[in-house]
Amino acid sequence: MLDKLKELALRREDLEAQLADPAVYGDSARLREIQRELKELTPIADGWRALKEAEARREEAEALLHDPELKELAQEEFLAARAEAERLRERLKILLLPRDPNDGRNVILELRGGVGGEEGALFAGTLLRMYTMYAQRRGWRTEVVSLNETELGGVKECSVLVEGEDVFSRLKFESGVHRVQRVPETESGGRIHTSAATAAVLPEAEEVDVEIDPRDLQIDTYRSSGAGGQHVNKTESAIRITHLPTGLVVECQDERSQYKNKDKAMKVLRSRLYDMERARRDAAAASERRSQVGSGDRSERIRTYNFPQGRVTDHRIGLTLYKLDAVLNGDLDEIVDALTTADQAERLAGES
Repeated sequence: MLDKLKELALRREDLEAQLADPAVYGDSARLREIQRELKELTPIADGWRALKEAEARREEAEALLHDPELKELAQEEFLAARAEAERLRERLKILLLPRDPNDGRNVILELRGGVGGEEGALFAGTLLRMYTMYAQRRGWRTEVVSLNETELGGVKECSVLVEGEDVFSRLKFESGVHRVQRVPETESGGRIHTSAATAAVLPEAEEVDVEIDPRDLQIDTYRSSGAGGQHVNKTESAIRITHLPTGLVVECQDERSQYKNKDKAMKVLRSRLYDMERARRDAAAASERRSQVGSGDRSERIRTYNFPQGRVTDHRIGLTLYKLDAVLNGDLDEIVDALTTADQAERLAGES
């Protein structure tokens, strides 16, 4: 590990030297790549420097343990430096874990009402609000690609583009079945019902990630429906794209422009195809390692939101929080951090 740390620290020095070259700023792609790599290497290099300093303090204190006059102070410094060095080693082990290449990507978030009919759709709308508010807290941008609502304002299905820093790394464990236990908004009785909605978190794919043959696409236009004033039902701006080899269908009618709707729909289609290939690769490797926090399977129940008790339980890691209102208002960091820590612990165990 120490050799690897030294190598990465030298690599950061090389990248910083490249940034000092004015010619780099004339090549935006190269500049972005250097800045991206620097961002990843900086905490590792800083941790490596801090570890060397802690080790040096430990050695100096250890040398003074035999001095009767300084023994007590030296012992205190020795123990503190040793503990700091151990903490830094554990932190560096995590930083050296292979990074998910998708972690820095934007996300296509898809939500669908599940078991429970209208109540499931209403809960999908609650989840849409929760993730939108979480994105606002993180400084991310959200853009609705498609939204199919029920008469009562529930969400049958929707696709939302979430853009920002490390979006996929923070949302990737949200895929799966979200179960809700509450008195249905659609009933006047006081019985608690269970319903569900599903979430799918897809890393946004670039054109270079997925090659789509135009001959494999069937593109249909139709008139928008729903709210929209005079524009509705007068212009065939809505787009439906069918990918013939897979049968995937993507619709978008959010924009007034047919071109913009097609562009958004293609983003979703590319991301779905990319996710299918990613799932295939993950399934092939599943025998080697199955993550503690789940496979991202859409059919896997991952979390329960219990309204009568104000409780949120993540079943993958056994985490229960009695702060339902805060969570539904976008306060997700405690859950996301716990899932990330569990995944890191699982991967560390696999490495060892």
